[in-house]
Amino acid sequence: MRQRFLPVLFTMILATPLAWAGDLVAYHFDNAATQGLKGLRNIRNHLDTDPSAQLTVVAHAEGVDMLMEGAKAANGTEFGPLVSALKARGVRFEICEITLKNRSLKKEQFVLDADYTPSGVVRLAKLQKEGHAYIKP
Repeated sequence: MRQRFLPVLFTMILATPLAWAGDLVAYHFDNAATQGLKGLRNIRNHLDTDPSAQLTVVAHAEGVDMLMEGAKAANGTEFGPLVSALKARGVRFEICEITLKNRSLKKEQFVLDADYTPSGVVRLAKLQKEGHAYIKP
């Protein structure tokens, strides 16, 4: 009896952390004008429904614009407070350094809530390989 119980117990112990972890999701932004507000609302709704979700936003090309200090949507809504609120809920924001180089942008132009990744598209590929679902708002 004991020998049949041990493999089951071992499997349960290994699977427990996976059961506790929320969804792994990569959100891809490459155009702040069309994706910014909609995407940030999607992320807020995602967390409202699944607070344990682990969400990473990867921005490149014109998607980085929403993470610039003082950036606003077409309707005048500032992105910064929305980004800060999501960061406080555990969302990770990553900016593509290739985009910075190609557009002659400086890290000092961006909100403090953002991190940097050498390549946005490479980062998205690696996140998917690690099991993250891919969403492009």
